[in-house]
Amino acid sequence: MVKRFPPFGLREYALLADGERGALVGPFGEIAWLCAPRWDSEPVFAGLIGGTGVYAVTPAGRFVPGGYYEDGGLIRRGRWVTEDGVVECREALALPADPHRLVLLRRLSADYGPARLRLRLEPGTGFGPGRPADPCRTEGGWTVRSGRLRLRWSGAGAAAARPGPGGRLTAEAVLGPGERLDLVLEVSDRRLAGPPPEPERCWRATERAWRDAVPALDDTLDRRDARFSYAVLWGLTSPGSGGMVAAATTSLPERAEAGRNYDYRYVWIRDQCLAGQAVAACGPYRLLDDAVRFTAARLDEDGPRLAPAYTVTGGRVPDQHAVDLPGYPGGHDQVGNRVTRQFQLDVFGEALLLFAAAARRDRLDPRARGAVRTAVDAVARRWREPDSGIWELDERAWTHSRLICAAGLRAIARPDAAGPAGVPDGLAASLAGLADRLLAHTARHALHPSGRWQRSPADPAPDVALLLPPLRGTPAPDDPRTVATLRACREELTDGHHVYRFRHDERPPAEAEGAFVLCGFLMALAERQQGDAVEAARWFEATRGLCGSAGLFSEEYDIAQRQQRGNLPQAFVHAMMLECGARLARPERPWGV
Repeated sequence: MVKRFPPFGLREYALLADGERGALVGPFGEIAWLCAPRWDSEPVFAGLIGGTGVYAVTPAGRFVPGGYYEDGGLIRRGRWVTEDGVVECREALALPADPHRLVLLRRLSADYGPARLRLRLEPGTGFGPGRPADPCRTEGGWTVRSGRLRLRWSGAGAAAARPGPGGRLTAEAVLGPGERLDLVLEVSDRRLAGPPPEPERCWRATERAWRDAVPALDDTLDRRDARFSYAVLWGLTSPGSGGMVAAATTSLPERAEAGRNYDYRYVWIRDQCLAGQAVAACGPYRLLDDAVRFTAARLDEDGPRLAPAYTVTGGRVPDQHAVDLPGYPGGHDQVGNRVTRQFQLDVFGEALLLFAAAARRDRLDPRARGAVRTAVDAVARRWREPDSGIWELDERAWTHSRLICAAGLRAIARPDAAGPAGVPDGLAASLAGLADRLLAHTARHALHPSGRWQRSPADPAPDVALLLPPLRGTPAPDDPRTVATLRACREELTDGHHVYRFRHDERPPAEAEGAFVLCGFLMALAERQQGDAVEAARWFEATRGLCGSAGLFSEEYDIAQRQQRGNLPQAFVHAMMLECGARLARPERPWGV
């Protein structure tokens, strides 16, 4: 019986991604999670959530794990200090990406002292039962069939592997100081024709692709972290459709045994728009174009019936259902998402804000200009309907949804956005009038007696999401309601420089959920907007410290246990970190410019 790798705290995992799929790598050099060939496919390695399959490169004997990313990309250097020396594993998903075939590169080297490593490849069977076929030896390696997937493992270490039951392959490798060993794993849903890829050529192409993909971002608070967050977003974004998945994983619990386990391997329109706006704050880069392209295509196809989320290819997200796996400890495995049945009004406002930001960068094509009108029409027709809101709860007249739509209408009607967006002056005035009506109606029904915004007409509590519309220009930063809302969030929803979204009930917020990492960056931006640069910097530094050892952010953070919670990595957190880094580094200027 081969021992399984245990699950670790989320801070211990690193990400390899190429836009079409992503792998989580654990501290033992194990690929703990990888779906193939696409993000929402079944996993070929699922040990993270108690499933089958693993691909591991692990030092023999005792060691201390570590590692880091090379600057400006998702090329990772796993590093282990052993009793005899230092072993390094350089690894990446090869670029450019193929939607049907992934290539996982691993280059092992002994920095000093001898290195003895154990290699193991065991294909998984997805979310269901099954058994991989027996491995077949080929020139320079092995091939294995598991369900509809074909795997080919090549390189000197792979060639020396011994076959075992269930498609398992194991080997040992010994490296002297300065020696290296290349391993190449291909996984495809099509026949693997031709010889295996040549490692050096793949490495050069991958290095070149990352150099071309990630901009310098010199005008940010921390160039290294900004570039890394951009690289994470790039790795989560399909080059074919432009769709950005919300996270690489499913079913990582937001709270142990609380039933909050979700599948985030899909494209949320809101998250995509937030990422596009964050990139626009930095420059006219490809991820802005991708966000506009994907969002405009969905509006073009579905109009006012725009869904909150889609598959990365623009398809319908499957309904949520359980799968028969043990799950990550404290969680239960779920596939699909119930969000597909919801109406979320705020996504139209976020789409308009994205298009306005792109227009200011002169990055709107004719299809996107048509999508502007579609989004405007949807807001005009549907703003009175109850919706599930930004937090995807029961349907109400959520205040944030209406305010963010007003902000989007005003943004697209601004003179610096109206021209490139194709909005004539007369229509721009009409949009501003519609925004005024939304704002006035919301003020009549959702203004707290203290003068701040409340969550909905029926819920008087504060909500950190209500800080976002003023950050987009509506209501104005100096509006007394904006100032009062920030003050209430500070007083009622924070614990030091950690912040909760809202109060679920009478319990202390920490008993209901973790601190929401996205909201920490919103607090930084809100304090900056109010002119308190010192407090903004405190929020920014405290929040960006909530990442794991590899620099990845999850959705929530358990303050008491200092542990990450929820799916990993959370794209919209990296997006807001990027926007914070750009905006906080600037002199004062009109918001949204």
